[in-house]
Amino acid sequence: MSEASEWLIYRGAGEPHDGIEALPDPPPWRDFDGGPLVDPGPGTDSASTRRLGSFNHLAEMHRPSAEELEIVNAALYLRRPLLVTGSPGAGKSTLAHSVAYELGLGRVLRWPVVSRSTLGDGLYRYDAIARLQDVQIAAGSRGVPGARAETPGGIGSYIRLGPLGTALLPTAKPRVLLVDELDKSDIDLPNDLLNVLEEGEFGIPELERLAEREPEVEVLTDDGARVTVRDGRVRCRAFPFVILTSNGERDFPAPLLRRCIRLELGQPDHKRLATVVRAHLGEEAARAGEDLINRFLERSRTELLAADQLLNAIYLTHNAAPPTRDRLADLLIQRLDRPR
Repeated sequence: MSEASEWLIYRGAGEPHDGIEALPDPPPWRDFDGGPLVDPGPGTDSASTRRLGSFNHLAEMHRPSAEELEIVNAALYLRRPLLVTGSPGAGKSTLAHSVAYELGLGRVLRWPVVSRSTLGDGLYRYDAIARLQDVQIAAGSRGVPGARAETPGGIGSYIRLGPLGTALLPTAKPRVLLVDELDKSDIDLPNDLLNVLEEGEFGIPELERLAEREPEVEVLTDDGARVTVRDGRVRCRAFPFVILTSNGERDFPAPLLRRCIRLELGQPDHKRLATVVRAHLGEEAARAGEDLINRFLERSRTELLAADQLLNAIYLTHNAAPPTRDRLADLLIQRLDRPR
């Protein structure tokens, strides 16, 4: 490693290492004291394998440029969210899995945003209807109509932390949270995120009301594990590595931009595309698909295309004869900005 890059925690090398242990203490204004610590969550799952490729040992999946490496590491050092913009297939979501895999930060917590998403969806869900039904069933089984009856599991059995809420649990190492396609949200969600991302904590009103009587309540996490929430509040210790992705379809409010480190991913070049193909389909497929990679690059100068279209084409046409191969490739790699 060169002297200029010695400060890098995430190196984009595609190989796991323990560099996260060398991450310095956060700046004072981003130092959180949540606790006591909870288990870090499960390791890398099948979602990361799909994103990074079955052959990722043959190639670096996300070959970042020097500037991209510096920006990602700035977000790690400063404990700030990373706002990643770029066209579809540029590798925005893959970056989250690459960081989690290389730094050993476990399963990526993913929050896919849609137009109906609210902050509450990311933090936690309380199933009040299921709780009421269970209480009614328990009361009926005792044969006392209208009698007050608590279900065996208590209120915690009906609360599940969302991906954002799970990411903010107090862990020794940061979790990786992917807030995917934030630009598809309604106008309020980016502003609603501000306070949570700034303070690193949130309250669960249903538990805060019971805090004096039940200071500790076990709830379910997005990982499917059970953790104890104390006094109805969740506060992080290691601020999560948060990636907010955007296709550039809308502008975000200045207060959100001020709190984020910003990274724009350009169109992948030949080297990166070949690496993506090699990681997912192997060395032989990358060599056989060289002509399709070149055609894809040529078309992408004037058309909006996505890298997964190229992967589909190379996979499907690997054993096809040239006339059929070219026709199938054209059918699969269609421009995404075609006028309707």
